[in-house]
Amino acid sequence: MTSNPGRFAGRNISVVRDLSVDEQRYLYQQARRLKQAMLSGENVDEFRRLDADLGAYLVFLEDSTRTKESFRNAAKFHGVKVNDFDAKSSSFAKKETITDTIRMLYGYSSRSLFIVRSRLEGTCTWLHRVLTQYGHNAGLPQPSFINAGDGRHEHPTQEFLDEFSFLEQLDWNDEEIHVALVGDLFHGRTVHSKADGLRIFRRVKVDLVAPGDLQLPPYYRQKMERAGFIVREFDSIDDYLHTDNPAPLWYFTRLQLERMGDKVRDRADQLRYAVTVRPEHTPRFPSGAKLFHPLPRHGSQPTIPHFLDATPLNGWDVQSMNGYFTRIALIGLLTGVIGNDFSGYSPPEESYDEEFLIDAPVKSKPKPNFKVGIKPVEHGLVIDHIGLGDDPRTIWDHIEKIRRILDLNCVSSHGVYKGHSGRNHKGIISIPGESTMDESRMKILAAIAPNATVNMVEEGRVIRKVRLSMPPRVYGLDSIACKNPDCIAFPENGEFVEQEFVRYGSDAFVCRYCEKPHTYREIWRD
Repeated sequence: MTSNPGRFAGRNISVVRDLSVDEQRYLYQQARRLKQAMLSGENVDEFRRLDADLGAYLVFLEDSTRTKESFRNAAKFHGVKVNDFDAKSSSFAKKETITDTIRMLYGYSSRSLFIVRSRLEGTCTWLHRVLTQYGHNAGLPQPSFINAGDGRHEHPTQEFLDEFSFLEQLDWNDEEIHVALVGDLFHGRTVHSKADGLRIFRRVKVDLVAPGDLQLPPYYRQKMERAGFIVREFDSIDDYLHTDNPAPLWYFTRLQLERMGDKVRDRADQLRYAVTVRPEHTPRFPSGAKLFHPLPRHGSQPTIPHFLDATPLNGWDVQSMNGYFTRIALIGLLTGVIGNDFSGYSPPEESYDEEFLIDAPVKSKPKPNFKVGIKPVEHGLVIDHIGLGDDPRTIWDHIEKIRRILDLNCVSSHGVYKGHSGRNHKGIISIPGESTMDESRMKILAAIAPNATVNMVEEGRVIRKVRLSMPPRVYGLDSIACKNPDCIAFPENGEFVEQEFVRYGSDAFVCRYCEKPHTYREIWRD
């Protein structure tokens, strides 16, 4: 029995980037060794955990066949205690939270691995956070979580087997890849995971083949472009095959009609036609091309029709088999069978030390009077440049939000005015009688009103001016909430999640759990 928990013990695999590029390459090397050994009939005990004290919990809150059975068999390979949690007859029927359920299961084994599929996006990220603290308090080893698919967010283990299959097809050359992503790119979580997974290749070219309603969400396309991928977009297979340079690797996803609105579903036949391979397409595929699909295909209207099953284009059968090897290797990594010889880079610790409260130069002359509205205070605070450049109605709404969130129920005045240039509107809140604002409140204000300024006034003069920029992270506030109904953190889902947003780019935040982009105005509760 293997007793060493290993350097990867307690790691969470909620999204692909929870493993660094070096760690992903290591995983694929180990899965390659395992596959070669198993197919040649060699002894594979070096890959087995053989630990009956380790509990592997299959918590599938959405129906699944291939992923669940692949994980079940991978866990059995390791000789661990496999527990199949039946969500339909469980405490979920009594409206228990998934957090409480997993907390209960956590205590049933001396070491725990949870493999979770859920419609709620970000479930594993939240569970790993809350259960790590719970385990620390209870004296239990830190659990590991593997995301087996969460809503339309990500499916990291499918991505691992996909990248393994791409590498195998490319004879393990990771210098470059050219791949076409075809089908429902908007809802397809396996495609979303490729924004990070394809980074194992040093040069990446991605062709997005889908009608506009099914195109990749901007967040994931931007991630690809920021990673240096060359990205092209096409409306249909017909359009794509008229290009001079179609990809040799094609990755299809099914149309997820169950996630679409009525207007899109009404056009289902038209959309499916645009991304379905037809017999006249096959002569135009590049020599040696392979088609991949995460499966299952639609029974009666597959985008990769069954006439292709016995052709050299079929890459999906081997791809499906590869899930067994990559998941055995992944469980081995998280439980200490492999990984102690890993010598590359791991994901860095997140850092949020960036300064976003900046002291600005103070003019020596008194602040001038406006012809209308607020007069300068002799002693107090002036929050200026609120919503600079927005329309007056938006600025008024913004002022109301600042007053509500900061609880500014005091003697004060506020208004919307044109700036000194006379071109742009801005909001001002004037609070007489108190000429300081503590840093914690300024940090909250920076999240509500980035680019505003806080002026501290004494004897009619500004003694300190602080410019506010968007903070790198917003958390720990009752007044923020994710607006994605499919997120584990969405308040109406009843999981009591600690809300958190991380800055994305220069003018937006993403939810820590589902990664849905929000403007700085959208993160606040209504």
